[in-house]
Amino acid sequence: MEMGLSAMALGTNKNKYKRMDFELVDDQLMEKRRKRSTRNFVLACAAFASVNNVLIGYDVGVMSGAILFIKEDLKITEVQEEIFLGILSIISILGILAGGRISDAIGRKWAMGLAAFVFQAGAGIMTVAPSFEVLMIGRILAGIGIGFGVMVAPVYIAEISPSFDRGSLTSFPEIFINLGILLGYVSNYVFSGLPVHINWRIMLAVGILPAVFIAFALCIIPESPRWLVMQNRVEEARSILLKTNENETEVDERLSEIKLAAGITDAEKHQNKAVWRELLNPSPALRRMLVTSFGIQCFQQITGIDATIYYSPEIFKAAGVDGNSNLLAATVAVGITKTTFILIAMVLIDKVGRKPLLYVSTIGMTMCLFTLGISLSFLGEGSVGIALAVLSVCGTVAFFSVGIGPICWVLTSEIFPLRLRAQASALGAVGSRVCSGLIAMSFLSISHAITTAGTFLIFGVLSAISVAFVYIMVPETKGKSLEQIELLFQNSIAKGFGNKKFVSTKFLGDKHKLSTRTA
Repeated sequence: MEMGLSAMALGTNKNKYKRMDFELVDDQLMEKRRKRSTRNFVLACAAFASVNNVLIGYDVGVMSGAILFIKEDLKITEVQEEIFLGILSIISILGILAGGRISDAIGRKWAMGLAAFVFQAGAGIMTVAPSFEVLMIGRILAGIGIGFGVMVAPVYIAEISPSFDRGSLTSFPEIFINLGILLGYVSNYVFSGLPVHINWRIMLAVGILPAVFIAFALCIIPESPRWLVMQNRVEEARSILLKTNENETEVDERLSEIKLAAGITDAEKHQNKAVWRELLNPSPALRRMLVTSFGIQCFQQITGIDATIYYSPEIFKAAGVDGNSNLLAATVAVGITKTTFILIAMVLIDKVGRKPLLYVSTIGMTMCLFTLGISLSFLGEGSVGIALAVLSVCGTVAFFSVGIGPICWVLTSEIFPLRLRAQASALGAVGSRVCSGLIAMSFLSISHAITTAGTFLIFGVLSAISVAFVYIMVPETKGKSLEQIELLFQNSIAKGFGNKKFVSTKFLGDKHKLSTRTA
C-alpha cells in the first residue's frame, strides 16, 4: 500500500515537473515571438520611413546621365549645367531649415509626407519642361522636397529605434538613397537609346512612381514617441514604445528618460528659452555637438562624393572611355558597388561601432582619391588607366558607403538633446548641402582650370584631414540610448574636452554610472 502511494506521489511529481517544463518552454517561445514581432515592426517603420530617400538617390543617379541628353536637347551651356546640378543642394537648405521647425510642429511622420509631395511636384515639372527656365523651377521645388526628406527621416528612425539597433536602422535612409542612385544609373542605361527629346523626360518621370509607396507608408508607420511626449501625448507614446521595445520595464525606463529629456518633469527649465536662441548661444556641451555634427556633414561632401556621382561620366571620359552607352554602363558598376557596401555598413555599424568604420572609410577614400588623381595624371587614356580609374571611383564610393556616408546621418540624428534634435540636425545638414552644392556647381570649372586629376588630388588632401577630425571630435555612441549620449557630451566637457588629453566617456549600465579614461 505504501509502495503504491509512493509510486502515485512520484508520478504526480513527474507530471508537475513536466508541466513546469512546458510552461518554461511556452514562456521562452512567447518571448522569442515578442522579440521577433518587435524587431519586424521597427524594421518596417525604418524601411517605410526611408522610401522617400529613394527619390533623393534616384534624382542624383539619373541626373548624371540625363544631363548628357538635356544639354543636347535644350542646348544649355556648361555653366547652366553646373548651376542646374548644384542648385539642388543649395536650395535644399531651405527645406532643411524649414523641415526642423515643421517636423516639430506637425510631427516627423507628416513632415516626411510633405517632403514627398513637394519633391514629386518638382519632378513632374522637370519631366514636361520645354525650356531651361521651367526646368529650373522644377529643380528648385525638388530641392526643397529633398531638404525636408534628408533631415526628417534619420531623426524619425533614431527616435523610434531601440538603442541596440539604432545605428543599423538609422542607416536605412542612406541605404535607400544608394538604391535610388543605382536605379537612376540603370534608368539612364535602359532609356539612353531612345530619341534625345524623349529619353531624359522618361528618365525623370520614372522618379515619380514611388509616390504610391510613400502614401501607403504614411498609413502604416506610427508617429515618433519622442515627438508625442513633447506634445504631452504620453500614453500614445507609451503604446508605441511597447511595440518597439521588448519588455514593459524597458518601456517605462525609456519613457522616463524621454520625459526628462523633453523637460516635462522640469518644464520651467526651458520654457523661456527658444530653441534657436539656445542654438545660437550654446553651452559647451551643445557647442561640441554642433561642431561634431556640422564638421562630419561637411567632410562627407568636401571629399567630392557628389561630384564623383554627378560627373562620373565626365571622369570616365577623361580616363578614355568612349560613347554614351559605355559611359553609362560604367556608372552602373559604380551604383552596384555603392549599394553593396552600404548593406555591409548596416550589418557592421552596431557590431564594431561608428568610429572604427569611420576610420576605415576616411582612410580608404583618401587612398582611392589619390590613386584616381595619379592615374588620370600619368597613365593617360590606355586600358590600364581606364581600369585603374574605374576601380578607384568604385573604391571611393565603396569606402564612402561603408562608413562616413551612413554614419554621418546616424551621428547627426542621435547626438542632440530631444528638445533641440530636429532643428540642430537641420543645422548639421546645412553644412552637407552647402558643400555639396558648391562642389557640384564648380567641379567642371575647377577641372578645366587645374585638370580633373588635380581636382581629385585636392579631394584626397581633404579626405586625409577628415581622418584627423574623426580622431579628435567624434565619440563612440554604439549601444547608448539617445539620453545617455547627451550625458556623454556633457561629461566629456566636464572632464576637460578641448585640452591636449582627450577624455572619452564610457557608460556602465542603465543608471548612467560613468568612468573616464585618457585616450
